[in-house]
Amino acid sequence: MFEGLSDKILGSIKKLKGQNKISESNIEDAIKEIRLSLLEADVHFKVVKSFIDKVKVKALGAEVLQNVNPGQQFIKIV
Repeated sequence: MFEGLSDKILGSIKKLKGQNKISESNIEDAIKEIRLSLLEADVHFKVVKSFIDKVKVKALGAEVLQNVNPGQQFIKIV
């Protein structure tokens, strides 16, 4: 169960590789897929909403570190 969830989350984050920066438009698809993955894994809706809101705030407020691509930065945030 957790392996499938992990694979789905990492798959959605891999889409951010190759991006120059983290922006709302860049992370929207990844966040949508993470939300669906968590809900499919029977995580309570309120927990998913809280988690996604916190990830958005942290991701949009973060600058991409030098020598780190946005995908790696987003993995750290999640």
